[in-house]
Amino acid sequence: MDWPERLLFRMLRLARAAHLDRIILFRGPARPFSEYFIGFDKVEAVKRLFGEKTEKVLRNLKVQLMWAGGYMGVNALNGHLMVNSKYLNKGDRIDVYLDIIHELVHVKQFMEGKELFDSHYSYTERPTEVEAYDYAVQEARRLGLKDQRICQYLKTEWMSDAAFKRLAKTLGVNCGS
Repeated sequence: MDWPERLLFRMLRLARAAHLDRIILFRGPARPFSEYFIGFDKVEAVKRLFGEKTEKVLRNLKVQLMWAGGYMGVNALNGHLMVNSKYLNKGDRIDVYLDIIHELVHVKQFMEGKELFDSHYSYTERPTEVEAYDYAVQEARRLGLKDQRICQYLKTEWMSDAAFKRLAKTLGVNCGS
């Protein structure tokens, strides 16, 4: 990610935190999940997550494409999946897939009424994030990914090295010293 995109990403996170994203339209209209992601109702990790409600949840889930900033997230107001269109089209396919799995955990958490953005915790120590990352790591291991590749997936530009190492340790992923 180059510096202008990184700066824009930080500005968008600040806009979201200040609830300015409701005023400034950064997202497109909500469309059905199945228009972007086909076959997820057959994915074992998704079926384990939602059980017998899998098809209904995915049928009712909406996706909003973002035109700038971020990768993916769940809208804490309505539970919609928000996806950066550039990331969707040009991101690493494994990372995109694991992010979908990660965000579907947040969708379930939203449905259960959990606080997705509890400010009492840092990002990498927030119970909802740890749960979502743990589920994504389990799926990565099921796919046969080694710890080195999982570490590449986990490391993001908004995580300090110390926070990244704590998260990896919490998840049981060996990312070296």
